[in-house]
Amino acid sequence: MINSIITGTGSYIPTVKVPNRQFLRNEFYEADGTKIAKSTADIVNKLQEITCIRERRYVEDSLNVSDISFMAAECALDGIDRESLDYIIVAQNFGDLKADNIIPDMVPTIAARVKHKLRIKNPYTIAYDVPFGCPGWLHGMTIADYYIKSGDAKKVLVIGAETLSRVSDPHDVDGMIYSDGAGATLVEAADMDSGILSHVTRSDTYDKAYLLGVGKSYNPNHSGDELYIKMQGHEIYKYAVRTVPEVVKQSLDKAGLTLSDVKKVLIHQANQKMDEAILARLFKLYKIEDIPEHIMPMTISWLGNSSVATLPTMLDLIQRGQLNNHALLAGDIVVFASVGAGMNINSMVYKMQ
Repeated sequence: MINSIITGTGSYIPTVKVPNRQFLRNEFYEADGTKIAKSTADIVNKLQEITCIRERRYVEDSLNVSDISFMAAECALDGIDRESLDYIIVAQNFGDLKADNIIPDMVPTIAARVKHKLRIKNPYTIAYDVPFGCPGWLHGMTIADYYIKSGDAKKVLVIGAETLSRVSDPHDVDGMIYSDGAGATLVEAADMDSGILSHVTRSDTYDKAYLLGVGKSYNPNHSGDELYIKMQGHEIYKYAVRTVPEVVKQSLDKAGLTLSDVKKVLIHQANQKMDEAILARLFKLYKIEDIPEHIMPMTISWLGNSSVATLPTMLDLIQRGQLNNHALLAGDIVVFASVGAGMNINSMVYKMQ
């Protein structure tokens, strides 16, 4: 039986640490341009209480998404013949955003730039991008699985990378959650019963397509025309807590497994309290009262929300023994889940080899 297995992981964690105190000099406004009455210190403290974010990482001014994608890819491809890659899929949403010019640059694609930086000559290594919101890396993994199961590919490199710091409105409270980073996975065809067991994806665009999008700065005195990432956080929270557990259960049902079979649940790092609520509701669906202490790894407290990079980065840290109290052994069942712009949700069930 041919399955899709992860044979390599890599990540790039930016070197610039941005603690919450750095935002104490910011002025924050509501969406209608009204200045928030609370003190900045109270706003920052409340943000930490809600999301559990203490600090996040930003890229240096000299780096772009294509650069950090390449760095993560280099780690994942250690010892691998790059010319043997069939596909390079990069999940991203804003392209290369220069520090002094945040106009999205996506021509050529980020994947094409990564292939160029990897110095791959093979014209049949197909490189393209997937703009799918925060669930983009998981969607790229789904696509890779379809390629491999169909016999169209044997090796697929899937990358998730973003520099959200450059599209974060300094006058929007939500702008404090965003960060930068890149993660990569090499997926290969193998004749074994491990690897990707199932995946489920849904898109709720009828009345939720614009819960997350872009818009101008909330500061009414801002003179530029830049567009920043904007979200309706409360509505997204309610949608995610209600819907993500259902999709996770569907993916486990599809794999013929139940929640008691799962060793780890890796959820997109957007808001720790939201992820905890999602996990609690998931266990409630199975009528399980006791949640294992270390079932859900978290990185958001020190890495923030790096969108498509959060899941592959977390997986790489676990695989390299760099995430305290977390390890994955052969035979372990892992569930990946993500939610984001679209609104898109996906879940993947994976058996470690």
